[in-house]
Amino acid sequence: MPTDTDPHEVPSFHDARPVDMASRLGDLAAQDVARHFMNLTDAQQPVVFSHLTMELQCNLAQRLPGPTLTRIVAKMKADDRADLFNLLPPHEQARLAQELSPEIREDIQRLATHPDESAGAIMTSDYAVLDAGMTTAQAIAALRDQAPGAETIYRSYVVDRDHLLTGSVRLHTLILAQDDTLVRDLMEAAPISVSLDADQEEVGKMIARYDLLAIPVVDEGGRLVGIVTHDDAADVMQAEATEDFQKISHVLPFKQTMREAGIGILYSRRIVWLALLVFGNLFSGAGIAYFEDVILAYVSLVFFLPLLIDSSGNAGSQSATLMVRALATGDVEMKDWRALITRELAVAAALGATMAAVVMPLGAWRGGWDVAMAVGLTMFLVVIIGSLVGMSLPFLLSRLRLDPATASGPLVTTISDATGVLIYFTIASFILGF
Repeated sequence: MPTDTDPHEVPSFHDARPVDMASRLGDLAAQDVARHFMNLTDAQQPVVFSHLTMELQCNLAQRLPGPTLTRIVAKMKADDRADLFNLLPPHEQARLAQELSPEIREDIQRLATHPDESAGAIMTSDYAVLDAGMTTAQAIAALRDQAPGAETIYRSYVVDRDHLLTGSVRLHTLILAQDDTLVRDLMEAAPISVSLDADQEEVGKMIARYDLLAIPVVDEGGRLVGIVTHDDAADVMQAEATEDFQKISHVLPFKQTMREAGIGILYSRRIVWLALLVFGNLFSGAGIAYFEDVILAYVSLVFFLPLLIDSSGNAGSQSATLMVRALATGDVEMKDWRALITRELAVAAALGATMAAVVMPLGAWRGGWDVAMAVGLTMFLVVIIGSLVGMSLPFLLSRLRLDPATASGPLVTTISDATGVLIYFTIASFILGF
């Protein structure tokens, strides 16, 4: 007698989709991953392997039997297997290289030699090429032959006998054209391309800007050597965004996920900036100590100190975050600094005046109108200064060819805090007659 099944029941491991299988393997202890993986079918293993994180792929590759690993690597995308090869220890690289076919081995060695974070490091050699003299019918037949090993055939690249990139053509265009139409009459000449040493972040920006499925990579002579697909570019942009968020929080970048990162990694990546910022905060303490007489005479001034320096830091962090993001996306450039700082000054003045109007009545209540004047004027100035510092630091770091992401968060706050303390007690000393 048939029984009712719960439509929301979680499928068993072997009935799950490959991406879900990979996710479940990632939750297992390292010694259990290989055992469960080997229970998959020969057809499932390469697909599931491709969805594992690079670190898990590397760990699993060292536990798999040689023939199994060779079969999986042979079915991987060219750029992915090159990345895996680079992560393996030297003795594992040698073992794998001996078992791969000469063609795949040469392809891995060629892709693995390019500098990290360059177009060459993330490109794939699995692309489709056509000849300009082909007819549409011949081109479609050629694509049919190349499709099993190509990353994408939605756009093919036209090369001459020396493999120089001369154009590109969309599959959609080929399908709609007459059979006897020549590829040279359909192709887009001089397609957008990047060099082998182009920065991978710039490659990702170009793919997004021109709405490309892939972008060709050429060598110094203009010969087509690979393509970077939009999914690989998306992975790069996600990794770059993660790195920027880490830098904004003053955490030294690390490639592991939060789940994979151990205590040692997280500690070492966070302690450096925390220790450096401690010394930066000493300037705030020194400023407070210098104005000790003023503080003893008007203890109420201390009540407003956290409020004022936090407001300065918050305003600076807002400006810095907006500028870092705008610089990262290409929304603003170095030449825009003069116009932006004038606008930021106007915005900061309005913000400072509003916040000063809010805190002055509280200052009058706690310490009289002299204190209120000191608090209000300080609030107005520290918000302006914090905002200008936050906006200018990313531009300054970019000018020095440093990452502007390090200008945000704690660094801006530390600078604003020290400046705010000095401004506050200097104004208070002047108004209160010290």
